[in-house]
Amino acid sequence: MASMTHSMRSRYDVVVVGGGHNGLTAAAYAARGGRSVLVLERADHVGGAAVSARPFAGVDARLSRYSYLVSLLPRRVIDELGLPVRLKRRRWSSYTPVADGGLLVDSQDDVATRASFRRLTGSDADFEAWGRFYAMTAEVARRLAPTLTEPLLPRSAVRDLVVDGVGEEAWRALFEEPLGEVLRRTFADDVVRGVAATDGLIGTFADIDEPSLRQNRCFLYHVIGNGTGDWDVPVGGMGAVSGALRDAAVAAGATIVTSATVTAVDPGAPGASGAEVAWTDADGRTQGVTAGHVLAACAPAELDRLLGGDASTTADRPEGAQLKVNMLLTRLPRLRDDVDPVAAFSGTLHVNESLTQLQAAHAQAAAGRIPDLPPSEIYCHTLTDRTILGPELAKTDAQTITLFGLHMPARLFRTEPDVARERALRATLASLDSVLAEPIEDVLALDADGAPCLEVRTPVDLERDVGLPGGHIFHRDLSWPFAEPDDGDESGRWGVATEHPRVLLAAAGARRGGGVSGIPGRAAAMAVLGGDAG
Repeated sequence: MASMTHSMRSRYDVVVVGGGHNGLTAAAYAARGGRSVLVLERADHVGGAAVSARPFAGVDARLSRYSYLVSLLPRRVIDELGLPVRLKRRRWSSYTPVADGGLLVDSQDDVATRASFRRLTGSDADFEAWGRFYAMTAEVARRLAPTLTEPLLPRSAVRDLVVDGVGEEAWRALFEEPLGEVLRRTFADDVVRGVAATDGLIGTFADIDEPSLRQNRCFLYHVIGNGTGDWDVPVGGMGAVSGALRDAAVAAGATIVTSATVTAVDPGAPGASGAEVAWTDADGRTQGVTAGHVLAACAPAELDRLLGGDASTTADRPEGAQLKVNMLLTRLPRLRDDVDPVAAFSGTLHVNESLTQLQAAHAQAAAGRIPDLPPSEIYCHTLTDRTILGPELAKTDAQTITLFGLHMPARLFRTEPDVARERALRATLASLDSVLAEPIEDVLALDADGAPCLEVRTPVDLERDVGLPGGHIFHRDLSWPFAEPDDGDESGRWGVATEHPRVLLAAAGARRGGGVSGIPGRAAAMAVLGGDAG
């Protein structure tokens, strides 16, 4: 598919490399600002990892194949671009099976949640600690979220924002002390600690006590979205989000070319007329264009390669650490607890994610082994939004399930990837079965060929399929959402600059990148429209 809103030009004010949701966001803003915009996308469709697809032969179910929930997409972006995007709140927060019981966190019923904590832990202490802890993160979110769509504040200003409104302890807990120390001090129960810890480990391969605090940065982004930290279901699937952004970009005048593999970016010498971008089209022909600015809506490692670097020699090249399994079930599986399965599966279902289990899995993976009991999280899109199912399928008890496995780094799949994928899948499904009252295989739907409706993707698969270096869903480790003096102090700028004035980052690898947010795409466009170098 190649979408052309204009005939091709030899020069554009802005060339966007990559048609993922951030690239489309950047294109929409830049085009609305009066700039001529060309988007070049390697695949035959736009959306990157924010897409919907029918992965099962003959089955009318459009799953959010890679990205699946939305938290960080600012309401401001939706409003400014007029996006017809609907996000639905999940009724329950989470359920964690433990032996023949479990912990159900009901965001709308404190009485029921207190009782669940009491059954698990034997007292009200951790429930009350939970309330205090997440009241603290909610207030930090309320104060910090509006800054994500403004020029960067310096670290000192963000510290003042947090300390003045929430207190010194909040700043220390989220920004200075390893998350593991904070959770052990806050909660007594190992399962409660683990449920909180997972937000620091999704897509981030880290020990919960790492002094680098990359687990803290991951946790912060998981609790600050839109000032609430809520993770919502996109109605119609993730493809509805990228589709709305594509339509906004095209309506504003952007030209989008798919099946266009960018092969090189020449940033242009000082005084040159612009940067140069070369690509190969669907017919294998080499094409080129001049750009006033290049917005790199790709990973920094990929941009380095396009600029002539050798990514294979980079010591700190990205490494993703997750196993993604998509499934279609004939019905929800039975649980050992007497909890309502709808409540258990409507939020996040945590599988073997006590703090001890998380740390054991990390240690095994760091040693080069697939964990014996892989921790994972389960999401059921169709309990909140059944529009992704065809009319006939929607009338049945069928449900889509996304499993996101933690501590599955790319290094485990570099040698014999097919064998390692199968081994990781078997271990992960066995881990899931250990908390169910029946094997998940018993409720897997079958496709038109009689095969189970199950699709698995490792970091190596994501690297190949979606162009994520190392399969890293954030493109690289997340950064703090403020300017830091050690990084050249980007205060008052947008956090998208590179060493080349005409080349800006416009995707997850930028400061304040990560998740389905559009924030770095918008930031790159703002830098161009405002005459800022990034």
